[in-house]
Amino acid sequence: MGDMTNSDFYSKNQRNEANHAGEFGCTLQELRSLMELRGTEAVVKIKETYGETEGLCRHLKTSPTEGLAGTAADLEKRKLIFGKNFIPPKKPKTFLQLVWEALQDVTLIILEIAAIISLGLSFYQPPGEGNEGCGTATGGAEDEGEAEAGWIEGAAILLSVICVVLVTAFNDWSKEKQFRGLQSRIEQEQKFTVVRGGQVIQIPVAEIVVGDIAQVKYGDLLPADGIFIQGNDLKIDESSLTGESDQVRKSVDKDPMLLSGTHVMEGSGRMLVTAVGVNSQTGIIFTLLGAGGEEEEKKDKKAKQQDGAAAMEMQPLKSAEGGEGDDKDKKKSNMHKKEKSVLQGKLTKLAVQIGKAGLVMSAITVIILVLYFAIDTFVVNKKQWLPECTPVYVQYFVKFFIIGVTVLVVAVPEGLPLAVTISLAYSVKKMMKDNNLVRHLDACETMGNATAICSDKTGTLTTNRMTVVQAYVGDVHYKEIPDPDSVPAKTLDLLVNAIAINSAYTTKILPPEKEGGLPRQVGNKTECGLLGFVLDLKQDYEPVRNLIPEEKLYKVYTFNSVRKSMSTVIKMPDGSFRMYSKGASEIVLKKCSRILNAAGEPRIFRPRDRDEMVKKVIEPMACDGLRTICVAFRDFNSSPEPDWDNENDILSDLTCICVVGIEDPVRPEVPEAIRKCQRAGITVRMVTGDNINTARAIAIKCGIIHPGEDFLCLEGKEFNRRIRNEKGEIEQERIDKIWPKLRVLARSSPTDKHTLVKGIIDSTQVEQRQVVAVTGDGTNDGPALKKADVGFAMGIAGTDVAKEASDIILTDDNFSSIVKAVMWGRNVYDSISKFLQFQLTVNIVAVIVAFTGACITQDSPLKAVQMLWVNLIMDTFASLALATEPPTEALLLRKPYGRNKPLISRTMMKNILGHAVYQLTLIFTLLFVGEKMFKIDSGRNAPLHSPPSEHYTIIFNTFVMMQLFNEINARKIHGERNVFDGIFRNPIFCTIVLGTFAIQIVIVQFGGKPFSCSPLQLDQWMWCVFIGLGELVWGQVIATIPTSRLKFLKEAGRLTEKEEVPEEELNEDVEEIDHAERELRRGQILWFRGLNRIQTQIEVVNTFKSGTSFQGALRRQSSVTSQTQDVTNISSPSHVSLSNALSSPTSTSAAAAGREFHTYPETHNMITLCTVDTLHDSLQVLLTYS
Repeated sequence: MGDMTNSDFYSKNQRNEANHAGEFGCTLQELRSLMELRGTEAVVKIKETYGETEGLCRHLKTSPTEGLAGTAADLEKRKLIFGKNFIPPKKPKTFLQLVWEALQDVTLIILEIAAIISLGLSFYQPPGEGNEGCGTATGGAEDEGEAEAGWIEGAAILLSVICVVLVTAFNDWSKEKQFRGLQSRIEQEQKFTVVRGGQVIQIPVAEIVVGDIAQVKYGDLLPADGIFIQGNDLKIDESSLTGESDQVRKSVDKDPMLLSGTHVMEGSGRMLVTAVGVNSQTGIIFTLLGAGGEEEEKKDKKAKQQDGAAAMEMQPLKSAEGGEGDDKDKKKSNMHKKEKSVLQGKLTKLAVQIGKAGLVMSAITVIILVLYFAIDTFVVNKKQWLPECTPVYVQYFVKFFIIGVTVLVVAVPEGLPLAVTISLAYSVKKMMKDNNLVRHLDACETMGNATAICSDKTGTLTTNRMTVVQAYVGDVHYKEIPDPDSVPAKTLDLLVNAIAINSAYTTKILPPEKEGGLPRQVGNKTECGLLGFVLDLKQDYEPVRNLIPEEKLYKVYTFNSVRKSMSTVIKMPDGSFRMYSKGASEIVLKKCSRILNAAGEPRIFRPRDRDEMVKKVIEPMACDGLRTICVAFRDFNSSPEPDWDNENDILSDLTCICVVGIEDPVRPEVPEAIRKCQRAGITVRMVTGDNINTARAIAIKCGIIHPGEDFLCLEGKEFNRRIRNEKGEIEQERIDKIWPKLRVLARSSPTDKHTLVKGIIDSTQVEQRQVVAVTGDGTNDGPALKKADVGFAMGIAGTDVAKEASDIILTDDNFSSIVKAVMWGRNVYDSISKFLQFQLTVNIVAVIVAFTGACITQDSPLKAVQMLWVNLIMDTFASLALATEPPTEALLLRKPYGRNKPLISRTMMKNILGHAVYQLTLIFTLLFVGEKMFKIDSGRNAPLHSPPSEHYTIIFNTFVMMQLFNEINARKIHGERNVFDGIFRNPIFCTIVLGTFAIQIVIVQFGGKPFSCSPLQLDQWMWCVFIGLGELVWGQVIATIPTSRLKFLKEAGRLTEKEEVPEEELNEDVEEIDHAERELRRGQILWFRGLNRIQTQIEVVNTFKSGTSFQGALRRQSSVTSQTQDVTNISSPSHVSLSNALSSPTSTSAAAAGREFHTYPETHNMITLCTVDTLHDSLQVLLTYS
C-alpha cells in the first residue's frame, strides 16, 4: 500500500515537472541524479553543468546569502515542481481491520463455535424429544414457550463476544489515534533554521523547499538533501545511509554533498536544499522499501536505514509508537534495545502460570461433567444410547463444553493487557503535562524501578542562564564586573573582538520579551554569558560582527569534547592573521606563553605563574561554583602561511587576555527534587565536562553530596586510570570498586559517561540489577542514552541526535521533571498490581464456583453469559478505574521494587486469598441453603432450557456486589487501612463503580432469559448489597492480620536471575512468549499464544526424556552467548536469536538455520512472522532427530 502512495506521489511530480521545467534552470530529475554523486565527481558535475554552486543557486532562483524571497506563490510553485518535504505515511488500519484482529483471539473463537453449535442444536427438533428413554434430558423443556427459548443462550454468548470485540477494537483504534496525535505533535515541534529574505528564521521541517538556504550546525539531523555552500570544519556521520562509521569531512571544493537523515557531528555552515521528501536519498530508499511501509511515521524524512553498521542509530523521533498494532510491534522488536521491561517480564511469567491453571481447571470440569452425566444416565439409570436420543445428548455435551470454556474464560485475566495499555497510555498523556514527552511506552514504567540517575549539570541541574560574575583582567581579580574605565583600552578592544568574532554568529542577546524581564539569550548559553559580559562592559558586539561577517572568517576550529576550546582565524587588513581562542581555563592557559598586564601589554607567562594563577584565581572561582573560561589570542605572519591543519602548532604560544568566572545558578527546585530521589532510594550522580571544583561546589548546592559523607568526586582521567588494567582494558571488577561511592564525574568525555552507565548496569555487586536513567543533550551522548535503561534528552538544549537516542524527552530541560517521571512509573506499576489484586480475586472465586458448582450440581451457578459480563465487562471497567489512579507523593517514600521483587507481594496474596475465602463461603452458603434462607425454589439440578431461577439470580447478583465493593478494597495494595483515601481525586473510578452498579440493576431486573436472570424483590436486593458491603468490613479484618505471620503464602510473578539474560540471548521459550508479549498492546492474544507455545515446548522437552539437561543446555548456552555478545555489540537492535535456543547438540541444522536468520538485521521486520514457522520447523527437526 505504502508503495503505491509513493510511486503515485513520484509520478505526479514527474508530470508537474514536465509542465514547469522551463521555470527553473534544472529539473527534478537532474537534481535527483546530481544528488546520487559523491565527492569529487559531484564537484566536477556541478562545475560542468552549472559553473560553481553560485550558478546552481541562480538556476534555482535563490541567493546564497539572502535565501529565497519566501513569497507564498513561489513556495507553492516549488512544492508543486520539486515535491514537499514529507514522505507519505502508510494508511492507518481501519476499524474493521482492528475488529478482524480482535476476532482472532482463541478464547473468543472457542466461544463462537460453542455458541453456534448451541444455536444450531436449539433450532433442531430431535426426533427423540418426546421419548422418555432419553432420561433426564427432557425434564422441564416442555414448559410453554421455553422450548423455543433455547436459542437465547447461544445468541447471548455471540452478543457478548461482539461486545468484547468492539471494546478491544475501539481500544486499539483510540490508542493508535493517540499515538498518531503524539507523532504529529513531535513532528510540528521539529523545526529547522533557514535563511529567507535575508532573515534567519526557524520553520517546521515539512515546510522546507528546494532552493532554501538552510543553516546547519553541530547536532542537527539533516532534513533534506543539499549542497554545502559555505561553512567551517563540518563533519558528518553518514553511517545511517552508508554504514561507514567514520565521520566524513565536508568542504565546498572536495565533498559538498549533504544527505538527509545524516547527523552533523561537528562544525557549522550553510547548505542549498536540492532534494526533499520522496526525492531525497532517504525518500528514495523508502520508495524502494515500499515507502512508508515499515517506518511510516517518518513523515519527515527523518527516516533512515536501520542496518547493522547503523547499530548506534536511533529510530527517528517519529517512530516513537505511532504505528499500527502490528507494525508497531515489529518496530518494537526491532528497536527493543534493552531487556524486556521489568513489568513485561513479570506479567508474561504470571500470564503463563495463570493460563496453565485455567486450562487444567477447565479440562477437569468438562471431564467430570461428561463422566457424571454418562455414569448417571447409562450406568445408574441403565438407559440405552438410542439413535434418536443422540441430538439430545449432544446438546448436553455442548452445554458442558460451554461451561468448560467459561471456566477458562474466567481463569484467564483478559483485562490485564487492557489494564497495562490503559495505564501506560493514560500515564503518557498525563506525563506530557509534566513536561515528559514519552517516546517508548515501556520507558514510563521502567522509570519507576530506576535506582540510579546520571545527570548532566548544565541546563538540567542549573538554569542554563550564564552570567559572568567575576573576571581576572590586567593582573587584577575582580569579584564583580569591572568598571570599563579600569580596564586598559587595548585589552578592552581585544576582549570585545575576541568574544564577538570567536563565537557562533547565531548566538545573540535579544531585548527582553516583557518589560523589566531579563534579556533573552539565544544560542549557546556559555557564549551568551560572554556576550553579556561585553554588554556589561558598556561595549557592543554587533558592529564588530557587521565589520567581519561570517563569510569572511578565514578558518574556524569549532568546539568539541576533545578540544574543549574554540578558535577563529581572521585575516587582518595588512595580510597577517590573528586567531582568537576561548575554552576551559586550565586547558587554554597551558597553551599560553604570555598574558596582558595592567597596561594592556603582553608579558611572559611561565608555568610557575600559571600554577600560581590556578591556585589564586581559578580554584577560588571554581569553589564558588563558577565555570572558568580563558580568552586568548595569537598573531601569525602572512608569509609563509601557517599550516592550519597542524592544530597542535597553531593552538600554542597564545597570549591570555582574561579569565572569567561564569555563574550558572542551580535551579531553585532541584535541591528538593534530589532530596525526593534520595528518599525514594535513587542515587543521583553528576556527570559533567566542567572543572572538578566547579562540579563539586554545584553538587553540594544541589544536595548530591553532603560534607562529611563518604563519597568520590573524580575527574575523567583519574576515573579511566582506576578502571583500566595495565593493557588499558576496562575491567568490571575495577568499576565495581568505584561506582557505589562515585557521586561526581568531572571533565568527563561522552565515552566516560557510556563506560560508567554500562559499568553500573552490568555490575553484579548488589543483589538487585541496577536500573539506570541518564540525561543527555549532546550528539555524543547518544551511546550513553541508548545504553541506559531510560534515556532522557533535553527538549530545548538537546540536539536531534540526542533526542533520537532517548526514550523520554524533557520538554523543559528540568531535573524535577525526572522525579515526576519516577512517580508516574511507580504509579503504573502500582496500578497494575491493584488491578491484578482485584482481578485474581474475581478469577479464583469464579473458577472455583463454576468448577465445584458444575461438579456437584451439573450446572455452573454462574452462566456463560453472566461470566462474560463479570469477566470481560467488569474487567474492562475495572482496568479503566484502577489504571487511572493519579500518582501521589507517597509513591516516593519507598525504595524501588527492583527486578526480582514479585508482581504479587505477600500482602497482595493475603488480600486475594482472604477475600476469596469470604466470597466463596457466602456463595456456597447461598448455593446450598440459599433457597431455605430466602424461602424460594431451588435452582439446583434444573433441566436443560428451564427458566432462570431467583435462587441463581441472587447468587449472581451477590457475586457482582462483592466484586464492586472489593474494587474499592483493591485501591490499596500495601495493607493501608483507609481504602477511601483520595477516592474523589479519581472521578473515573467513582463513575465506573456507580455505572457498573446501575447496569447490574438493569441486567438483573430486565435481563431475563439471555442473562439467565429473574427479577428480584427489594428485600432480596438489600441482602445482596449488604453481603457486598461486608467486603469492606472483611477488608479491615484482613488488614489486621500481620503478613509476617503468613509464611506459607507464595509470591507470584517474580523474575528470577536466570531470566535476567538480556533479550538478545533469551532462550527459546522466553523469546517466544516475548513475541506474543509484544502483542501485549493488542488485547488478550498474549495469553493464548504463550500457552500454545508453552504446550508445544513441553511436548518437545518430554520427547527428549532428559528434560533437565536440555533446559540446562539452553541456560548455559545463553549465558555464554550473553558474555560474548555484550562485548561485541553494545547497542545493536536486539535480534531474535533462535540459534541460541536450539543449541542442543542434536539440532545443529536447526541451529544453523536459526543463525542464518539471526545475522541479517534487514530481515528484522519479517521476524515476527518467521518466528512461529521457524519454531515449528525446528521442533520437527528435533522430533525427527530424537
